Order: sequence, then structure tokens, then C-alpha cells
Amino acid sequence: MKPLISCREAVRQLWRFLDEELKSADHERVEEHLDHCVHCCGELEFVRHMQKLLGSQRELTIPDDVQHRLEGLIAELSDPGRTRK
Repeated sequence: MKPLISCREAVRQLWRFLDEELKSADHERVEEHLDHCVHCCGELEFVRHMQKLLGSQRELTIPDDVQHRLEGLIAELSDPGRTRK
């Protein structure tokens, strides 16, 4: 059995995971990680919510707290030296 992928890697692939754009092996690795990581399951729910929100509105007004969280997530994913809990 391969070791679980990191939280960083799982979160990086969530959009493609939900859109079913990952190769079978990568999809399975993200799914396995989500089976064991409560934190990333929260990130998954956030991404699902964002997909639904983005798909339901033509003109999107993002609440300040959501905008802040998105900016933080983007900064975190953009900084390879930053570690994820």
C-alpha cells in the first residue's frame, strides 16, 4: 500500500477530483486521503459549496469572509515552502 498523499496535494487536486478529471490512480489516492483526513473533508465541502455557488450565479458577489478564505487558500497553494497541517 502506498502512503497517503499529503494534505497539500489532496487540496491541490480537489477541483479536478470533483470534476472527475483525474486519472483513476490519482482519483483513488485523493479519495483514500479524504477517507482518513477530517481537515481535507472540510476543504472538500468548501470546494463543493463554491462549485455550486459559481454554477448558480452569473454575477458573483463573494462575502468578505469567503473572499479572505479563498485568498488564503490560493496563497497557501502558491507557496511551496509553506506546510499544511
